Amino acid sequence: MREKTPTDTLDLVGRADTERELPDQLRADVRLLGSLLGRVLRESGSPGLYDDVEKLRTATIAAYADDSPEAFTRAAAIAESFSAARADEVARAFTVYFHLVNLAEESQRVRVLRERDGRPEKEAVTESVAAAFVRLAAEVGDDTALRRLQSMRFHPVFTAHPTEARRRAVSTSIRRLEALLRERDEAIAGGADQRRAERRMLEEIDTLWRTAPLRTEKPSPVDEVRSIMAVFDETLYTAIPHVYRRVDDALQGVAAGDRAPVIRPFVRLGTWVGGDRDGNPFVTAAVTKQAAAIASEHILRGLERTASRIARGLTLSAASTPPSPALAQLWEHLAAADEEAAAEAVVRAPDEAHKRVMLLICRRIVATRTRDADLAYREPNELLAQLRVVQDSLVAAGAGRQAYGHLQQLLWQVETYGFHLAELEVRQHSAVHAAVLAECDAGGELSERAHEVLEVFRAIAQIQRRLGPRAAGRYIVSFTQSADDLVAVHRLARHAVGPHGAPPVLDVIPLFETFADLQAAPGILAEVVGHPEFARRLQETENRLEVMLGYSDSSKDVGPVAANLALYDAQDRIARWAHEHGIELTLFHGRGGALGRGGGPANTAILAQPPHSVDGRFKLTEQGEVIFARYAEPAIAMRHIDQVAAAALTASAPSIENRNRQAAERYAAVAETMDRASRERFAELVSADGFAPWFATVTPLEEIGLLALGSRPARRGLTVESLEDLRAIPWVFAWSQARINLAGWFGLGTALEAVGDQELLREAYRGWPLLQTMIDNVAMSLAKADSRIARHYLTLGDRDDLAALVMAEMMLTREWIIRITGGTALLDGKPVLQRAVRLRSPYVDALSLLQLRALRILRADEPAADTSPWQRLLLLSVSGVSAGLQNTG
Repeated sequence: MREKTPTDTLDLVGRADTERELPDQLRADVRLLGSLLGRVLRESGSPGLYDDVEKLRTATIAAYADDSPEAFTRAAAIAESFSAARADEVARAFTVYFHLVNLAEESQRVRVLRERDGRPEKEAVTESVAAAFVRLAAEVGDDTALRRLQSMRFHPVFTAHPTEARRRAVSTSIRRLEALLRERDEAIAGGADQRRAERRMLEEIDTLWRTAPLRTEKPSPVDEVRSIMAVFDETLYTAIPHVYRRVDDALQGVAAGDRAPVIRPFVRLGTWVGGDRDGNPFVTAAVTKQAAAIASEHILRGLERTASRIARGLTLSAASTPPSPALAQLWEHLAAADEEAAAEAVVRAPDEAHKRVMLLICRRIVATRTRDADLAYREPNELLAQLRVVQDSLVAAGAGRQAYGHLQQLLWQVETYGFHLAELEVRQHSAVHAAVLAECDAGGELSERAHEVLEVFRAIAQIQRRLGPRAAGRYIVSFTQSADDLVAVHRLARHAVGPHGAPPVLDVIPLFETFADLQAAPGILAEVVGHPEFARRLQETENRLEVMLGYSDSSKDVGPVAANLALYDAQDRIARWAHEHGIELTLFHGRGGALGRGGGPANTAILAQPPHSVDGRFKLTEQGEVIFARYAEPAIAMRHIDQVAAAALTASAPSIENRNRQAAERYAAVAETMDRASRERFAELVSADGFAPWFATVTPLEEIGLLALGSRPARRGLTVESLEDLRAIPWVFAWSQARINLAGWFGLGTALEAVGDQELLREAYRGWPLLQTMIDNVAMSLAKADSRIARHYLTLGDRDDLAALVMAEMMLTREWIIRITGGTALLDGKPVLQRAVRLRSPYVDALSLLQLRALRILRADEPAADTSPWQRLLLLSVSGVSAGLQNTG
């Protein structure tokens, strides 16, 4: 057997100082994965590939540490020396590296979470629902805290916006590697099981290396639906009830599981996948119905398996656990409807009444899935009622553990998911509604678009008839600019069903996106609630109203600083209006994964919101790489849900509301100065003549549109002549690829400089949560940026004035953040995050150098005869940089 030599290892750690900072287990995982990747490159790469990868890797690490022009020039020269074919392989190698180091970091995070969960009860996990309840109860009393806990709601909405750069095949391979790494962790060191796990890991990394990293075709909307289903099947179906169980265990202690839970299901899932047709012509009414059917199939199969497993376990004899009269009556009812299955159940469980009933309940769940009208449940509440009869019977017989064990988790699953899994939300642009309504009012032959818009309402009605009103009914109006934009939806619904038809149940939700729309929002809401159909719906829902706020277009409209301040102000004014009128408001946050689209830690953002704007309810969009980062691994998904729900509960504490109110009042003048200065600075950039074409030249914007990321087109027109032609996601994505991340910070340095008082700003940073969240998020964004790389991208355009403006603002923003937060570098106060950025940055630099080379060739006045290899290299580098930075749009 050949001995392993040092050259078999691709050193994923890179520098000794970074290596020393890594936790022992993470360092060991990184070294193991590096060893396996190095071996794969030697075995499966072309001759000399490993050496070329090492050459570029060591050069970019040296350049990152040295920060001298000479060191950077040496690294760039190596990237320039590769042929297109070699550069392609090197880009793929670095991309695989990022997938592996992401995996190692995620595994370390899971390890830490499990260790934390295993601590004694007195060492309660902070930022958990249980800890938030204790804190809230100390301020408002146990009874009030319990009421708020039981009315709490966390509502993530999954979208198909095109921000997931890696293929599903790659994600699946990484999940298999994760399981193998866990197997290796649990095996005896040096034993046969550990060697087998390492051999299989080597095989899986070889598969990952050989898997084409780019999709050849854009996914269809139905493909996107099935991709989301994978997250549900593998994680969320069991993770969410496990969160409920953890909270109840923490609150009830040893009594948990033997008496009724105090926690009520507080998670509801939503989805735009298959429902969001704003700007996506491929999402049709037929697709929406198919999306609902696929989701229903998945949840009903899950409920069927769970109910069957519970039935098999209920081997409780009538002597030890006598059935209640209600259970006996339920048995008679079920048996009469399904005589053959009842006879079989009697044979299988002659003396086990609870098991017999559960077996027939299973049959009815199957019938619901297969659309057997004679046996199918009409709605989830019918199933819940029967499960509660079983539960109550078990309690009456003294079998509390059986009543509140697995059966309780099934009840939680039905309450959370219904028969639809996720509430399918429809979104359409207000301008489309106005145009179609004009056609309908004019009479005559309707256009194809009008027929499709009206068919959507009929599709919603059909979904509701089969799966209940919760399955579909939220209808979001993009670019809401007047009350008429919202009233139009109800008018269109009536046109769709005709004079004698019943329109579907609709909750029409305004989406306020631009700076002007955010300012006009309270007035629009005050007007629309007086409309008869809105007033009727408010009465039916006990005065519940939902309002969506767009983070993307407002940021692209006035810049990230002014947009953040405008969003806070809009939330404050809307919440005040709702509170004064007795309306139970839910604000729906249209956040993306990147900072320029409202990204950043959700829990800290929640705790910075205005009084009464949360009140225990938090709804937001989750998309692209964020969905898989937060929900694909069970331990991480449970921790994320627990943290966000805890923040939503804590936000209603008087101490938090008073802090945020007083801070907003105390620093109002600071906010006004920052708003004015940042907007002027942002306008100076984006309003400059030729800015949009220049932006498209100095970033890989055009090429991003060629990536098969999602079914939705990346821009509104064929060319980019103004920012209006551009969607928010590629605006953010392109800046991040150029290592500038401009969409998340531009204007902040000027805003802070305009205030000028360093001590005042430091005080505000400590006492004003909105500013602290903004500065901390920008610090992270700038830490991932690289000024040297950025300068090279900016030279691709023939506008030295715009390049100088961008770089000056970057330096000014960096300087002010360090002055306010303290230390000598960005993220000095967040060493774990700083370490992660420093570990990755040199490797992202390598991909950026390859991407720059491809861009120069593609942007040349006289491009090469065949640019396809360079275009492919650029797309590969985009995927790799996304993996390295761990965000896109």
